Amino acid sequence: MWQHDKYSNTFVPGVLPSDGSQITACYTRLSQEDEQDGDSGSILNQRDFLLKYCTDLRLANVFFFSDDGYSGVSFDRPGFKELMDLVEQGRVKSIIVKDHSRLGRNRLAVGLLMERFEDSGVRYIAVADGIDSEKGLDDMVAVRELFNEFYPRDTSKKIRAVLTSKGNSGQRLCTQVPYGYTGNKYGWEVDDEAAQVVREIFRLCMNGLGPMQIAKRLKAAQILTPTAYKLQRGYSVPNHPREDPFDWDSRLVAKILDRMEYLGCTVNFKTRKKSYKSKKTLVLPPEERKVFENTHPAIIDRETWERVQELRKNKRRPTKTGRQSMFSGLLYCADCGAKLHYCTTVSFE
Repeated sequence: MWQHDKYSNTFVPGVLPSDGSQITACYTRLSQEDEQDGDSGSILNQRDFLLKYCTDLRLANVFFFSDDGYSGVSFDRPGFKELMDLVEQGRVKSIIVKDHSRLGRNRLAVGLLMERFEDSGVRYIAVADGIDSEKGLDDMVAVRELFNEFYPRDTSKKIRAVLTSKGNSGQRLCTQVPYGYTGNKYGWEVDDEAAQVVREIFRLCMNGLGPMQIAKRLKAAQILTPTAYKLQRGYSVPNHPREDPFDWDSRLVAKILDRMEYLGCTVNFKTRKKSYKSKKTLVLPPEERKVFENTHPAIIDRETWERVQELRKNKRRPTKTGRQSMFSGLLYCADCGAKLHYCTTVSFE
C-alpha cells in the first residue's frame, strides 16, 4: 500500500487515516502475458494514469495497491488481498483501475467481486472502459469480462502448443538444473561435488537403505541439502531454504532416486497444469513422457539405476523394532492385490 508524496513526487509507504475515514484505492496489476503489450500497460504507466485521474477529480485519501507479475486468472495476489481486507473492514470508499481486466480475467470471479463491492457500498471505476458502478452497469460489462477471459485462455493455448513442439523435438522444458549438474536448460555439465553425493545416495539404496534412512545418514554426515548447496554456490533456487542446511527430507531422496536425468536423459512432459485457471500440477504417468537419451553426461550407469528402481518397487520398511522379514515387500494379498507389510506386536486383540 502506497501514497503519493506531492512534494517529492515519489511514492511512499501508506498510513491509513487515524480518524477511520474511508480511502480511495487505486489498484494496478501486470502479468507476464500483459508485458507483451509494451510499456503502455506497465505498472508505472497505470499508476501515473490513475494518479492524474484522482488529481483531476480532487479525490482525497488516495492509496495505491499493486501486483506486478501476477496473472489476472488467479486472485491469490498480495496487493489485491490487502485491498480486500480493507474492504471487509469498511475502510474503502472507491476502487479505481485503469481498465476492467486489471481487476481480473476470470469472469465468474469478477462477477462475484462486483456483487461484493455493491454489498459493501464500494464504488468501482474502470476508467478506460467507462465503467462506474455509481452510474449503473450495463450489459457491456459482462461482454468485456467474457473477452478478458478469452485473452489468457488463448495465450495459454499458444504457450502450450509451443511447449509441446519443443518437448517433442527434444528441447528441455525444465527451468531448474537437477542437483548434481551445473549449466542451464541448453546444456548440463557434471558438478563433481554434488554428483558424488548423488552416487552415494544410489549406493546406499543398493545396500538396502530406504529414503528415510538415507536422509538420516546424509544429515549425520553434515551434507548440505541441494537447496543449501546451490545457495552456497550462488545459484538461484525455487524454494526457500530450511533453517537447518543439513536437514535432508526423505521425499527429496526418493525424488533423486527416481530421476532418469542421472542416466544422461532428457525427460519432458513429466507434469502439466490442470487448466490455465488452476495452479495445481498433475504428475503424468511414465508412458505419457518423452525420453531422449544421451543428451548430457550421465552420473549413474543404467545397471545401477534399473537395480535401484527394482528395489524401490519392493520396498522393505523396517518396523520400530528394527526387524525385517525376508519376505517383506515381496508378498501381496490374493484378494485385493495390496502389498503385505511385516508387523510385530506383543499381542493381537
